[in-house]
Amino acid sequence: MAKTERKPWRVTALTLFPDAFPGVLGASIIGGAEKSGIWALETVDIRDFSTNRHRTVDSPPSGGGPGMVLKPDIAAKAIDSVASADVLSGDERPLIYMTPRGKPLTQKRVRELATGSGIIVFCGRFEGLDQRVIDTRHMEEISIGDYVLAGGEVAAQVMIEACVRLLPDVLGDATSASEESFENGLLEYPLYTKPREFEGRAIPEVLLSGDHKKIADWRRKQQEEITKARRADLWQAFDQGDDHERD
Repeated sequence: MAKTERKPWRVTALTLFPDAFPGVLGASIIGGAEKSGIWALETVDIRDFSTNRHRTVDSPPSGGGPGMVLKPDIAAKAIDSVASADVLSGDERPLIYMTPRGKPLTQKRVRELATGSGIIVFCGRFEGLDQRVIDTRHMEEISIGDYVLAGGEVAAQVMIEACVRLLPDVLGDATSASEESFENGLLEYPLYTKPREFEGRAIPEVLLSGDHKKIADWRRKQQEEITKARRADLWQAFDQGDDHERD
């Protein structure tokens, strides 16, 4: 029986700065995976949907205030040009808007997105996007952290990379992803490699013992201690048996 060719995981980034892509996504294993056809990236320039010669895409916020807001008619046309093609192909992808007010991006959500056919991501700029577009296009608002960037391009690339590295055949060792931070609800244990001593500090003897059970126990203890010390929120969820991040 002939092997069925897997379709690439598709990303469409709607942006005012298409030259910002692929950026870091073109390097290392992520860039190699795109060249291998495991995933595919296209950009859509939002300014192409402006209707005046200045290619204007923004306007002052209603009610006053600083900055500018991305106009709903232009943003909607850009989104619809991509979403309508998905509908016709029967391969609809989630539409994501990168914004500081969105739900935090978690490893659980990354895994969910990676198991789908891809994503459409809208990269905001200025003060943000008109709320009516967010509401009518049912955009999923996602944040990569409690801080503000100049635009959504970097945030989108963070999310894309997190998803792509989980796609089949991207990582050289299939167990790599399963032993990382957040995969079991805890932060990752410390890592060591040669030389045996560095600046007066030695690799912990247990890691050189060859006793796999002792090594596993040591690593687990380290995960718990680090998580307790650095991320009380994760530790509380783990300690209470909350599997929100472990599914």
